Amino acid sequence: MTEPDPRRWRALAVCLVAGFMTLLDVSIVNVALPSIEAGVGATESDLQWIVSGYALTFGLVLVGAGRTGDAIGRRTMFIAGVLVFGLSSLAAGLAPSSGVLVAARLFQGIGGGLLNPQVSGLIQELFSGRERGRAFGLLGATIGVSTAVGPVVGGLIIGLLGVETGWRWIFFVNLPIVVGAVLLALRWLPPPRRRHDERLDLDPVGVALLGLGVAALLLPLIERGRGDGFSFPWWTGLIGAGLIAGFVAWESAYTARDRSPLVELALFRVPGYPSGATVSAVFFAGFTGIFFVLTIYFQQALGYSALGAGLMVTPYAAGSAIGSALGGRLVHRFGRLLVTGGLVLSLVGLVAVDVVITEVDGTALPWALAGPLLLGGLGSGFVISPNITLTLHDVPVDRAGTAAGVLQTGQRIGTAAGIALIGAVFFGLGAASGDFTNAAAWALRVAAAVISLALIASAVDLRTRQREGRVSPEATEAGNPAQRHTGS
Repeated sequence: MTEPDPRRWRALAVCLVAGFMTLLDVSIVNVALPSIEAGVGATESDLQWIVSGYALTFGLVLVGAGRTGDAIGRRTMFIAGVLVFGLSSLAAGLAPSSGVLVAARLFQGIGGGLLNPQVSGLIQELFSGRERGRAFGLLGATIGVSTAVGPVVGGLIIGLLGVETGWRWIFFVNLPIVVGAVLLALRWLPPPRRRHDERLDLDPVGVALLGLGVAALLLPLIERGRGDGFSFPWWTGLIGAGLIAGFVAWESAYTARDRSPLVELALFRVPGYPSGATVSAVFFAGFTGIFFVLTIYFQQALGYSALGAGLMVTPYAAGSAIGSALGGRLVHRFGRLLVTGGLVLSLVGLVAVDVVITEVDGTALPWALAGPLLLGGLGSGFVISPNITLTLHDVPVDRAGTAAGVLQTGQRIGTAAGIALIGAVFFGLGAASGDFTNAAAWALRVAAAVISLALIASAVDLRTRQREGRVSPEATEAGNPAQRHTGS
């Protein structure tokens, strides 16, 4: 049995800080949009692309980046991603026009997509057993907290530095983190393993098919056509589905020719991987839509400032951090049962939020919402990191980056689809009736319905695992002692 790398926890810290930085940029920019509009004369379409362009390019490169990291070394790809993100952050902060800012955000997304699959891959490589569960617990906390605190951090920066220049510092604050991440990655991340017997095959046709397919799926979701903005037609998504089907056929044929495909389809025969990826994508569609609706509702309907709206959802962030830390320690024992229970808690918290916003108003609202949001966040923490652990548990380490890229691509598609659906309900009902409280309540009910689908998928997987006697990693390893020494 090989000794664990003594630098593994320091390496994890570097990875999590860089990952937090890129995931924070998904939501931190939202509160700065009015300032950006005034600062560079951005149109409504420009603002939409400043937000959605980042998500688009982030999702496009995930799988290819994971595959490349598996092939040439995760430290190499991690550092490349950090550098791309840092240079594009500098360009965004200095942007003299909206066009330059949109382009910088597209490259920021590429940087985030390059480095994030390496984080999960490195956890698979450096940790095993209970330690892997703890590491994924910290990753889950990073994902949950970064999503929730983005509006708070953005509001604080603009509040301190002013609306004229504060938005630029939303991008500039990344620069010292980038420098530190590169230096510490060179010192603490494991160097690439030389594979002289393995020919590098990056499957360019597979890369093109998957990239075009994901783009066609995401574009009609993230470009919803507000005002005079251009809208991609819904059937663009059908083209995307066709391209994804073509990608699957190509990968199968590529494998049959004894080549190295971008995504080995055998990955979806790994126990727990397909069901875990499904739970992840569907849950992200539900829970990210909650923040989207609530932060807009608090500002537009209730008159909160950007910072005030961000602070309103901090109980969810706190609950998510606590749940992720606990979940990372408990998942090895309770497995899919923990995830299923977390989905139940998320649903209960969300239903309670629905009741509170329709029955409570005035100064009592923040206090009444704190408990339900904390409960929902706790449930989210029990879902995100334990689900990552279970989904990747049996994936071979040499394909961990690819598997993580596929998993995160599903999360990005789920996020875009959820925000589009839940946002359409909120804006549609609000515009039709003028009652944005009722509109927010119905949007939250749609989010609850989406999370219910994730609960069903998790419950089905739990039942399958119970029949096969592998409810948790602990139970699986007890039945197969040799697995303890594989790092799988």
